[in-house]
Amino acid sequence: MERLKALRVEHKDLDQVITRLVEDPHVDQIMLRRLKKRKLMLKDMITQLESARIPDLNA
Repeated sequence: MERLKALRVEHKDLDQVITRLVEDPHVDQIMLRRLKKRKLMLKDMITQLESARIPDLNA
């Protein structure tokens, strides 16, 4: 549960950073791409943890 909360916080923080950086015309595009990749990875981890918490209704 704590892990899920920490991932959500990091995802939200990254989203805010990315939003600010996108507006900067001098931003390093490679760094921005890495941040977006990290954000997507976090989203996948969050989804995976949330899915693990939901009981399998077909069982």
